[in-house]
Amino acid sequence: MPEMTKYEPGTPSWVDLGTPDPVDASRFYSGLFGWTIDEGPPEAGGYRMCMLDNKPVAGLGPQMNTDMPPWWTTYITVTNADESAAAIKEDGGSVMVEPFDVLDVGRMAVAADPAGAMFSIWQPRTHAGAGIVNDPNTWCWNELTTRDPQRSVEFYGAVFGWTAGLLPMEGAADYTEFRVGDRGIAGMMPMEGDSWPADLPNHWMVYFTVDDCEAAVAKVESLGGTITVPPTEVPPGTFAVVHDPQGAVFSVIAPRSE
Repeated sequence: MPEMTKYEPGTPSWVDLGTPDPVDASRFYSGLFGWTIDEGPPEAGGYRMCMLDNKPVAGLGPQMNTDMPPWWTTYITVTNADESAAAIKEDGGSVMVEPFDVLDVGRMAVAADPAGAMFSIWQPRTHAGAGIVNDPNTWCWNELTTRDPQRSVEFYGAVFGWTAGLLPMEGAADYTEFRVGDRGIAGMMPMEGDSWPADLPNHWMVYFTVDDCEAAVAKVESLGGTITVPPTEVPPGTFAVVHDPQGAVFSVIAPRSE
């Protein structure tokens, strides 16, 4: 079981959901992934930790900006949130919520890259990030979906030190793997052609590992969610894109055993 106690700066380390209905979202995700989801103390403002085997694997809380759809957010670990927020602005991004302390667990800010894809930065204190990753029913991958891949490579390279390498995908646009050092830490899919809805914003997609993609999709539907992309074979495994009952989008993937 890949247990995590720290994350290298520049590495995605946490995901959480802002939702208009935390109670029903908790029902859905506990039913889908087997998470234990309990509301935090009053000072947490309704934020809930999603636990698996007594380890934090994701977060869930009331949606702050009701003008936007509910969304899973990708958090990137940084050494200093204030310095990283300044770098984001200097390199063409924007900071939607300036750095602030989250109790004693860390310091964060909410930002967007130059193409508008939103993410958060996380300066850890007592909370490093997800305690388990890549196992069934845990978060495993983050993927930038954008109409401006070249600008994205430049931005994330300048702010977080990421390098980018192309992974040719048979019958599809080339896939970019972002790396910290020699380790792949995120991906990028260009939105090209007519298969992407014109009003779909540039965004970060969150993936969760499952044992069986078809079974997970059936469970999503039985719990009140919907399917956007049915189970589809790709080189890493079988994935699907789904929505929870409140409309938040995420992906599930059953990796190939090899």
